[in-house]
Amino acid sequence: MVQASQLIAGMTIRVVKEPYRVESAVKVGGPKANPFMKCKLRHLLDNKVIEKNFRLNQDIEEVSMEERRIEYLYPEGKNHIFLDLGTLELVKVDGSIVGKKSHYLKEGVEVKGAGFGATIFSLELPQFLEIMVASVSEKGGVRTAKLETGAEIEVPPFIDVGDVVKIDTKTGDYIQRV
Repeated sequence: MVQASQLIAGMTIRVVKEPYRVESAVKVGGPKANPFMKCKLRHLLDNKVIEKNFRLNQDIEEVSMEERRIEYLYPEGKNHIFLDLGTLELVKVDGSIVGKKSHYLKEGVEVKGAGFGATIFSLELPQFLEIMVASVSEKGGVRTAKLETGAEIEVPPFIDVGDVVKIDTKTGDYIQRV
């Protein structure tokens, strides 16, 4: 437990049994009013932002996010299925959490998942991945490769279909042919 006066951006707390991340926390109050903490909170399940006020001495339950190693298996509708390498249980991650990272996911890719309970709220890809080139095209002197995962990247002229290339997942840039 922490007091509301100790809230800072980035903390994860539980309000009415629901997990929220503190987006901002500002102490408000003047000489005639009781001071309080005005907070913007992002609900970790539906990503909606709410504003909530807390008394300075109000106890708030801080929640620690649990980091887990999970391995990508396959897409299922709007969700993605992973295998928790610690418990060997299947974990369903909402497509909105995966987002554009799905362009680099293929079966067997191990990622870090941060979550609370059985729900994963964020994914961290390895910085570099090796992915096969599915097709190449050239327009205006720029050679573009479509990878087996669906991502499209610019590549040098010597890259061809079937080559395996190393990709920087943070920038989406080609690094080298493997």
